[in-house]
Amino acid sequence: MYRYIRSFLFLLNPELAHHISMKGLKLACFFGLIRGKNISSKPIMIMGLKFPNRIGLAAGLDKNAEYITSLSKLGFGFIEVGTVTPRSQPGNSRPRSFRLIKEEGIINRFGFNNVGIDKFIENIKKANFKGVLGINIGKNFDTPIDKAVDDYLICFRKAYRYAGYIAINISSPNTKNLRHLQNDKYLEILLKALNNEQKILHKKFKKLVPFVVKVSPDNSSKQLNSIAKLLLKYKVNGVIATNTTIDRKGILNSKYSMEEGGLSGAPLNKKSTNVIKHLNKCLEGKIPIIGVGGIITADDGIEKIKNGASLIQIYSGLIFRGHELVNELRNAIR
Repeated sequence: MYRYIRSFLFLLNPELAHHISMKGLKLACFFGLIRGKNISSKPIMIMGLKFPNRIGLAAGLDKNAEYITSLSKLGFGFIEVGTVTPRSQPGNSRPRSFRLIKEEGIINRFGFNNVGIDKFIENIKKANFKGVLGINIGKNFDTPIDKAVDDYLICFRKAYRYAGYIAINISSPNTKNLRHLQNDKYLEILLKALNNEQKILHKKFKKLVPFVVKVSPDNSSKQLNSIAKLLLKYKVNGVIATNTTIDRKGILNSKYSMEEGGLSGAPLNKKSTNVIKHLNKCLEGKIPIIGVGGIITADDGIEKIKNGASLIQIYSGLIFRGHELVNELRNAIR
């Protein structure tokens, strides 16, 4: 059925198609056309959390936590919402999303468009989801890089009570200088602050909420080594590998190859898997890896697991394949 729906959606601007499909999903759930699935296939304990299954939705699809209940009907074991910032912001100017149909990829330069953390949390309070909820946080576009830690702490504190885990987004290519936060100087300051805050909030709420760091696929081996050392030093609970790439090697023949933004989907697959493999070696199994990037088939998901991922997430694959991909992955990865 999704193939027919996709034919219509792919005639539209990607951002418009996204809004229509999400509202359509919500409407279908309201009228009982999508009844939902038993999300438990083979539960697994990761980061002290019980995940009903290993298949998750990556951040970016539900930026404002508006569709958690509807998305839960698709069979995900965990859903990550955001990226959210302290203050609402419109993001970058349009057009800012480009669909590469032949290559099964997407380029976006949204720039953390979102309603802000307060409205975001209000949306979460209305949701109903029995899986693990991840909250992905970032900094506002106009916050100086040397003040970024303040933005992350604001979101961390406000999200803590409502999150299964919190994802620290320091690797989007669509917010100026954000990736500098992966450098040793800034990353150590950030991780130290979050580690201390986690201890304070753990004591306050009698609940330990893990936090994970989302890294770029464009880091060199040397950079990944440095990141891994700091993740271990500050006992970070997990790492998401990876965000989107600015590399265009796999899409040079596309008419969108010169568009700025992060590339996701099939062209990112090998690059993200290589980062997973490298981090797995550096971390020696001490920190779990959530693998994301270019999972279009069940085999893609299996490959991520084989190279060291404990959990996987999809984004572009859902757009190109629909909920059929979720079913395939759940049956293949147990």
